[in-house]
Amino acid sequence: MFSGIVRTTGRVAAASDSPRGRRLRFDAGSLANDIAPGASLCVSGVCLTAAECGGAAFSADVSAETLSCTTLGGLRVGDEVNLEPALAASARLDGHFVSGHIDGVGEITACEDDGESRRLAVRFPKTLARYLARKGAVCVDGVSLTVNEVGASSFSVNVIPFTLAQTTLSSLRPGAAVNIEVDLLARYLERLMEAR
Repeated sequence: MFSGIVRTTGRVAAASDSPRGRRLRFDAGSLANDIAPGASLCVSGVCLTAAECGGAAFSADVSAETLSCTTLGGLRVGDEVNLEPALAASARLDGHFVSGHIDGVGEITACEDDGESRRLAVRFPKTLARYLARKGAVCVDGVSLTVNEVGASSFSVNVIPFTLAQTTLSSLRPGAAVNIEVDLLARYLERLMEAR
């Protein structure tokens, strides 16, 4: 479980493909000191398990299933990613509950300055529309954000200067693909309502 509060950014140091998936190695800087084999990490919104750790880096195996429904298949050496370690049960929850299980890949359709912040418009798969609500929570590339507006196929968020400086969201441009995770509570509520 994560909170959507990115601790640091890292870079893809190596990538190798196999018929069953992909192994990615990430330079994690000072965060690497807190990572041991078997640890869960949120990498640009995707929950991965550290398979190997050494120096300031860790490696993770990414299944074909995860590659097919996230942006991780498009990562190249040198690409920057958002990193968050698993949330300790005693930690303060500053964002919202994030599982690291991606609901769909969206596309940035607009980026514009809005006062001190940056407004991003994101096109999402239509199957996610029922989970998105104005002033509700959404996770974009691992970052917990508040939805400003929701349309039939897109939503907008404002990203404050602190978050822009601490994450990869400042580098997003129209056409960029992003991982989207809807509010976990909305998914469970829907399931409970179906059971009625």
